Amino acid sequence: MKRNPKVGFIGLGIMGRPMAQNLLKAGFELIVYNRSKPPVDALVSSGATAATSPKAVAERSDVVITMVTDSEAVKELVLGQGGVLEGAHEGLTLIDMSTISPTVTRSVSDSLAAKGVSALDAPVSGGDVGARDGTLTIMVGGPQPVFDSCLPVLNAMGKKVVYMGPTGAGQLTKLANQILVACNMIGVSECLNFAKKAGLDPARVIDSLSAGAASSWSLVNLGPKIVKRDFAPGFKVKLLQKDLRYVLSTATDLNAPLPATALVHQLYKHVEEEGLGDVGTQALVTAIEQLSSKG
Repeated sequence: MKRNPKVGFIGLGIMGRPMAQNLLKAGFELIVYNRSKPPVDALVSSGATAATSPKAVAERSDVVITMVTDSEAVKELVLGQGGVLEGAHEGLTLIDMSTISPTVTRSVSDSLAAKGVSALDAPVSGGDVGARDGTLTIMVGGPQPVFDSCLPVLNAMGKKVVYMGPTGAGQLTKLANQILVACNMIGVSECLNFAKKAGLDPARVIDSLSAGAASSWSLVNLGPKIVKRDFAPGFKVKLLQKDLRYVLSTATDLNAPLPATALVHQLYKHVEEEGLGDVGTQALVTAIEQLSSKG
């Protein structure tokens, strides 16, 4: 790959837009595409070039990054009409940084390989704050030489970039991450609801526990938001639910029991039914509180 590859970026949402901005800050020439225009305009004003389709992005790029919501969106943007595959050329690499099904990842990679396009699956953890600050953890699957050649691009967006193994290994690692994210969130929600019911000051409980063995990213970062009833999304309930569906489906294939994850998935289903699918994952506490009020 070229020393200074042209990078295409498709999907400029809560995560994608700041990730693309960090690529610009690192000096990469950037070509961007998004279905809605405002994020494109914002990046163009910072030095990016707009493209009219995923195909056009691929035609003008050495590396194309996709950061979209789910497996179906990746398949459409990469394999569909006007997609990345139609703009494929020798030396092109696709880095999918979405969280999708490992099975779909392998299928898409096979389709790209048939056209001579290399691919990495590189989902991320760290939320919108990590995306803005360039401190994401990036878990990467795919051929080791492709990973090595793309490392400068990945380092521009993440603080910790880890090669996990062959195609699909990045997605499998992200699903393992989401198991902990979900189970940590139910722990924080139960803890703070218990503290409130016991007459304790939840903010002081967080301060006390955050320095000990019970501390977690969720407690330190989302606990105070729960106390303030701030459910603004860093990561939306509906997106975590999508990830948990991939987790549970994959776990079934692997015969790996996930009773706690299944419980959290059902509780988040209740949160969605209350019309809170677009709020932050810390809203899980509302389901715990409703159970508590019935006691």
